[in-house]
Amino acid sequence: VVHCADGRQETFNLVVGADGAWSRTRPSVSSATPHYTGVTYVESSLDDVDDRHPGLARLIGDGSVAVYGVNRALVAQRNSGGHVKVYAQFRAPLDWHAGLDLADAEAVRSSLLKRFDGWADPVLDLLRRTTAFVHRPLYVLPVSHTWSHVPGVTLLGDAAHLMPPLGAGANLAMLEGAELAEAIATGDGDLDGAVRAFEVRMWERAGRWASITAAGLERLVSPDPAEALAVFDHVQPS
Repeated sequence: VVHCADGRQETFNLVVGADGAWSRTRPSVSSATPHYTGVTYVESSLDDVDDRHPGLARLIGDGSVAVYGVNRALVAQRNSGGHVKVYAQFRAPLDWHAGLDLADAEAVRSSLLKRFDGWADPVLDLLRRTTAFVHRPLYVLPVSHTWSHVPGVTLLGDAAHLMPPLGAGANLAMLEGAELAEAIATGDGDLDGAVRAFEVRMWERAGRWASITAAGLERLVSPDPAEALAVFDHVQPS
């Protein structure tokens, strides 16, 4: 039974919690809650980068640029239509912004520029040219998050296996949605059995990727910037 915000109640054969990091469905099957990794992202963006910021466009190139320092990094990633996402990444207490108004873009910018003091001007321009900032502390669920099966309820995506945003979580969520649908559609009518089998497959794969991404985050935002570069040392130019 799903209780809606407007007071309605709806009954379903299966409720799939695909509602993200702070899932309202998760407590139905698990007492686990996300915990802070010690790493914070502050997200900002650039629009029309090729026309308005040609120097930064050259720095970012056709894909992305990442610059690593001691326990911090600056990453810029192209999206579509000349839009670029910029992420300041650093290790800090969860309350690092105490006394700072996160809605005050100039105050946030000043704080970040102090944190990255001494970095090259072209890199710092990634912070100087942006217009707004969004605080995104990174939370994760336990690497091997599982639960005792509950008939009629399951989870997928971040609701089931929240992990560092290193390219796995969203792809897993899409794959799991397809796999769960296929398991139900091609099953013999045993809905509960299909969901149980799906969960076991999901847990095994998600646990493996949660471990990989947790180790990756430790190396990418590290006291030794060489650790970050070593993550990519197997990638050869084509």
